[in-house]
Amino acid sequence: MRSFDLSPLYRATVGFDRVADLMDRVLAADVAQPSYPPYNIEKTDENAYRISIAVAGFSDAELGVELREGALIVTGRKSEDEPARTYLHRGIATRAFERRFALADHMKVTGAAHQDGMLHIDLVREVPEALKPRRIEIAAPQRTSATIEAETSKA
Repeated sequence: MRSFDLSPLYRATVGFDRVADLMDRVLAADVAQPSYPPYNIEKTDENAYRISIAVAGFSDAELGVELREGALIVTGRKSEDEPARTYLHRGIATRAFERRFALADHMKVTGAAHQDGMLHIDLVREVPEALKPRRIEIAAPQRTSATIEAETSKA
């Protein structure tokens, strides 16, 4: 395992705390990430994404999607009032879960849908107009009355 020291980043930058914290979390590979439930992240357009999570066995009421402190948190909790069953084989996991996704700045959740055992969460990046690149026109030098008088006196 590689170990990276991010302290130079903290010393040489201002306002990038969130990026450095994210790097710390990503590089902490010694902590095993849970693999349940499985999920996909796909790019559906230039600024649109979809997270699809396999949630077989969960109803809409047992699932939760929440935005908190720059993170998308998806939870699943089975209700306690489920009838007692005797399984000969139980291969479909319905244990409680919490899955967190760190979101970049300006990411908005536009909707969530639960269909055929899959929870689909749609996101879009909405960059404010003030942060988008813009072209600045270069103006020609303005001729003042002193410049015009100087040019006519030379002629």
